[in-house]
Amino acid sequence: MTIDAHQHFWVYTPERDAWLTDDMAALRRDFLPADLEPVLRANGIEGTVAVQVHQSDEETLFMVNMMQAYGFIQGVVGWVDLQANDIYDRLEAYSQYEEIRGFRHVAQAEPDDFLMRPNVVRGIRQLAAFDFSYDILIYPSQLKAALHLVRAVPEVNFVIDHLAKPVIRKQEISRWSNFMAEIAKQPNVSCKVSGMVTEADWQNWSKADLFPYLDVVFEHFGPDRLLFGSDWPVCLTAADYTQVKTVVEEYVLKWGDEARAKVFGANATRFYRL
Repeated sequence: MTIDAHQHFWVYTPERDAWLTDDMAALRRDFLPADLEPVLRANGIEGTVAVQVHQSDEETLFMVNMMQAYGFIQGVVGWVDLQANDIYDRLEAYSQYEEIRGFRHVAQAEPDDFLMRPNVVRGIRQLAAFDFSYDILIYPSQLKAALHLVRAVPEVNFVIDHLAKPVIRKQEISRWSNFMAEIAKQPNVSCKVSGMVTEADWQNWSKADLFPYLDVVFEHFGPDRLLFGSDWPVCLTAADYTQVKTVVEEYVLKWGDEARAKVFGANATRFYRL
C-alpha cells in the first residue's frame, strides 16, 4: 500500500486550538476523514496513520473512532500521560484497541530537557511491553534530549517527526545535521519525511530549499528508515497535498523504484505494523 504516515484530524475549538495563530487562520475549522478521503484518492494514497494533536485521552479515543469508521485510516498514534504513576496500567488498557500503534507527546512545547527527565524516560520505556512505538515531536534545540532518550531506551521503536523541524527558512543546517547523524546511529530510530514546507518560507519555498535537508536524512537513515508523511492539514499553510507529495517523489527518483516503495509505504507498514 501507498501510505501517508502522518496526518491529523480535529474538530475546531477556539479555546483548545489557540496554537492556530492568526497566520494559520485558514486552519480554524474542522478537518475530518471525509475532507481528506478525496484528496488521498486524487494522490494515489491508499492508507494513512492518524496522529494526535491534543493531549487528552479523549483525543486518542476520537481517533480510534475515526479509524473504525473509515477504512483508509490504517493506524493511530495517540496520547497518554507518560509521567503518570500508573502508566503501565494505562498502556495495558489501551492495548485492547488494535487501532493504536503508538503514542506521542507534543514535546516541542516542553522545556528542552523534557525527553531526558527520568519520569518521561520511565514512561516511554513502558511502551516496549505492549509493542507501542513513540513519535518524537521536537525542535532542533531539543535534539540533545532526544539523543539521550533513544540511547537510553533501545527497546522502543522511535520515529522523528518532521525531520525534527530544522529551520529551513533560515537555512540552518549544520548543528541539526550533526545531531541527526548521531540519532540515526541508533537502529531503533526512523524519521518521517514530513513537515518541511511549514519550516520553510510559507509563501516562497522551493524544492531547492528542501533538498539539502533530504540529503542529510537519506545519507544517515537511508531509504529503509524514512517514512513519507503529508502533515495534512497543517501543510496547507504553505502547500497543498499534491505539492508536498511531489517534492518527496521528485527527490526519491534518483534512489530508484525500490526506495520509493519503501519511503511511500513499506517502511510505514513495518514500523507501525499496519
